[in-house]
Amino acid sequence: MTRFISRRHLEAEFGYDAAMISWLALYVALGWCVRALMIPVILRRQFAPGAAVAWLGIIFLHPYIGWTLYMLLGETRLGPHRVERHRSLVAHYRAIVRERQSAQSPPLLEIPSAYQPMVLQAEKVSELPVLGGNCVDFLDRSDVFVDRLVADIDRAGDQVHLLYYMFFADATGRRVAGAVERAARRGVKCRVLVDAVAGRGFFHRNGLGPLLAEAGVRVAAAQPVAPIQRRLPRMDLRNHRKLAVIDGRIAYAGSQNLVDPDYGGRRGAPWVDLSGRLTGPVVSELAAVFAEDWAFETGEVLDVCSCLPAVQEGGAMQVVPTGPTSLGESYRRVLLGALQCARRRAVLTTPYFVPDEPTLVALAMAADRGVEVNLLLPQTPDHIFTAAAGRAHFARLMAAGVRIFLYRPGLLHAKTVTVDGELAIFGSANLDVRSFNLNFELSILLYGRANTSNLEQIQARFLNDCCPLDLETWQRRPALNRYADSAISLLSPLL
Repeated sequence: MTRFISRRHLEAEFGYDAAMISWLALYVALGWCVRALMIPVILRRQFAPGAAVAWLGIIFLHPYIGWTLYMLLGETRLGPHRVERHRSLVAHYRAIVRERQSAQSPPLLEIPSAYQPMVLQAEKVSELPVLGGNCVDFLDRSDVFVDRLVADIDRAGDQVHLLYYMFFADATGRRVAGAVERAARRGVKCRVLVDAVAGRGFFHRNGLGPLLAEAGVRVAAAQPVAPIQRRLPRMDLRNHRKLAVIDGRIAYAGSQNLVDPDYGGRRGAPWVDLSGRLTGPVVSELAAVFAEDWAFETGEVLDVCSCLPAVQEGGAMQVVPTGPTSLGESYRRVLLGALQCARRRAVLTTPYFVPDEPTLVALAMAADRGVEVNLLLPQTPDHIFTAAAGRAHFARLMAAGVRIFLYRPGLLHAKTVTVDGELAIFGSANLDVRSFNLNFELSILLYGRANTSNLEQIQARFLNDCCPLDLETWQRRPALNRYADSAISLLSPLL
């Protein structure tokens, strides 16, 4: 029978005085109050079951630490006023794009009937139509990307708009900044938007931001962290997009940041990126995406009607911006829609693989119906915990028939998907819960064999530099490694 521990016993046994005992009792009582009050908060947020269980587990394990982490990382909102303002800007600019495209004679769209559902799915998410007459040059070398971007900026006559997650003061960053500075000094209107956290060095006193501002460039921070003023919004809601729009006629989008391939000496270097140089009507949609983000952060409403990109001898494309301002704006929907279209082959490359259950099921279902599903990941990742959470699912996927390959020469940072040689996706979004739910991302869909085949060729080169995983060998890994990966995967909804 458990003996009742009285206050006098605690004082005699442990030397606690009455005041300390009162504080301990208050500490314990408040802890249980936090636990009880957080249950409806978690349920109200309508997390996926795994995320809800993870948060409740942390809160019940230690209510004060759990509550603090939730306030910093759990609320995936920007604050009601900012969300409403962002939605109004999105509605404004995307309505302008739709009106402009309907006013001109659109080129004939030749999209196979099998991919019409994908067009509707992407338009439902993005509110942007599929457009024909576009061309893309894929750039899978960092030096070539920088050369082309700098050359286009040096030829700019009206506007240079840059939106990047990272903009470092290294050789790459300084080359691009120099081109922007030259453009500004000859009268070109230049605007640069950089993520406030990932690109924080850009805004330092000795960073590139102040130097560009002195040259007349408009510089702004995307998603600045101000938790008190913004009701403690999630501090890791980031603008992860990579976008350049020049004179409203040329655009660059993809995975490439404005940084050297070593990414500041990060693990796994060199990083292997992929971006596309785009021309044609699709550039007007990308110009609207920049205008939305710029107006959201600065209040300056840009005119996106001044330039009408010329129709090219090219194929159909669709821009899909996604972000945390709406549950419907999910890259997951686009990804799963593409996997559902697959009948013969699907190839996916991503540096970060932290899938949720719907993504795992979609990959397995594609393999079940005879689709050759190839998943290319870095052999040497830069985030140890993220990689471990992904590895925990390898055996399940390989048992279902998904083929997993590890890229050896560096960190494969390209984010691409190809399906049956007729549909492709590239952009900034990873196959993880952050890109699905938290980050502002930018993806571009390509329809038809002409543009998709070019991306398939690049993926084939990546595949040649990969080593395949074998299920039997993988299952013979040391038990400690398997258990560690499985334990870390429990935190997947929070990574």
